[in-house]
Amino acid sequence: MLLTDLLAAERAAVRHNNGTASLDKPEALHVLAELLSRGTTVPLEKIEGVLKEREALQSTGIGEGVAIPHGALGELDKQVAAVLTVPEGLEFEAIDDAKVNILVAVISPKRASGEHLKTRARVSRLRRTKDFRERLLHAGDGQEVFKLLLSEEEAGK
Repeated sequence: MLLTDLLAAERAAVRHNNGTASLDKPEALHVLAELLSRGTTVPLEKIEGVLKEREALQSTGIGEGVAIPHGALGELDKQVAAVLTVPEGLEFEAIDDAKVNILVAVISPKRASGEHLKTRARVSRLRRTKDFRERLLHAGDGQEVFKLLLSEEEAGK
């Protein structure tokens, strides 16, 4: 299964930090929960709560400007993913102390821990190519982000 099998164009977004409209970590998690809720019947508040609980344990910022907020919910029947890019970056307490500008959130059914780990590994592999990360950050909107991810995964098959 590819990451794009869990995504949809309506669960990808681009947000710019510009002056008064700057995102912080809690707001970014809220935006991701909102995007994830578009693929489930689970209330946004519950999804946001799971993401915040996991983030309170340890930052999901894995370095090189990437974070993978994630969680599990018993009421889900399938994994769902969302992508948010913030070209200017935001403080996220990442392991390398760098700002995060590509956030890929994944929520899974509680019983699907193996698939959940595989999905996070796929996201981690996608981040390895600096050129690809740069292209994502120059995407104008969520549709373009989704198309870039789709193209990258197709090329990597």
